[in-house]
Amino acid sequence: MNPEPGPPGIEFCGPPGIPREPGGSVVTVGTFDGVHRGHRAVLDEIGARARATGRRAVLVTFHPHPLRIVRPEVAPLLLTTPMEKKEILAQSGLDWAVFVEFTPRISRLSPRTFVEEVLVKRIGVGELVIGYDHGFGRGRSGDADTLREIGRDLGFEVDVVGPVGLRGEAISSTRIRTAISEGRLEEAREALGRAYAFRGVVVRGEGRGRALGFPTANLQIESSDKLLPPPGVYAARGVLRSGTYPGALHVGPRPTFQGSPPSVELHLMDFEGDLYGDMVRVDLIRHLRPIHPFGSMEALVAQMELDVTEARRILAADRRP
Repeated sequence: MNPEPGPPGIEFCGPPGIPREPGGSVVTVGTFDGVHRGHRAVLDEIGARARATGRRAVLVTFHPHPLRIVRPEVAPLLLTTPMEKKEILAQSGLDWAVFVEFTPRISRLSPRTFVEEVLVKRIGVGELVIGYDHGFGRGRSGDADTLREIGRDLGFEVDVVGPVGLRGEAISSTRIRTAISEGRLEEAREALGRAYAFRGVVVRGEGRGRALGFPTANLQIESSDKLLPPPGVYAARGVLRSGTYPGALHVGPRPTFQGSPPSVELHLMDFEGDLYGDMVRVDLIRHLRPIHPFGSMEALVAQMELDVTEARRILAADRRP
């Protein structure tokens, strides 16, 4: 699936500055991995403030994830790849989304130097809006109080957006990663405000699914940094250039077929055609069952029939984003 272009006025670029305007832009800054409901609260706030004052709403975000540079041994897998983040942000109402390459040099900047070099000189900040848990600068030594002090010196206001809660806890990228890693897709969906998704290019497989009566699209995942759900069978939707189709997804090993490597395979219901080389987005809806070996092809086919029937039932009843 080729991404749709963003609306006029939104640009995805590196560090160069953006057009200046009187009073500066309303800016937020952060990694925004997942662009979850907590992030959306910040984006909604800068959008509202920008509209009220006739200024631009600007997000400054980073790639790679800062921990890839600062502490690569603990860097998390991503909820959103850069392309996924760009597509989501294109629907957010922002005027500009500036993607800054996070480098060792940037990681060593003090909070004041980061603000001066990036937010003031390159972005033209007039008002800065941040999330309640925002930290920045060398060793995340800067916080809201630091920013307010810098803002008083450099002439911009700083405002903080509080947490967005879910089941008594603040929504965070870390919490969503944990939910996905444990197969709790419903919790992740509530926190994200949409179904968790990943992308893959359709490549040639061994053809076993077609031989069994359930042809599958074998997916090569877009990025090795992308977080996938645990091994299992899932009800999912495949988003193609031609439309969206119900599906049953296999992630992980194939123990019934000795010697076969793990795979990510999507059986699309109600679809016929050649997808080789196409990019497919997979929206994960519900975990159906764990993976286990079968003693015969007949037993495997019987279970696949049950999986497809259950996935179709779940997807037909699901009307949410």
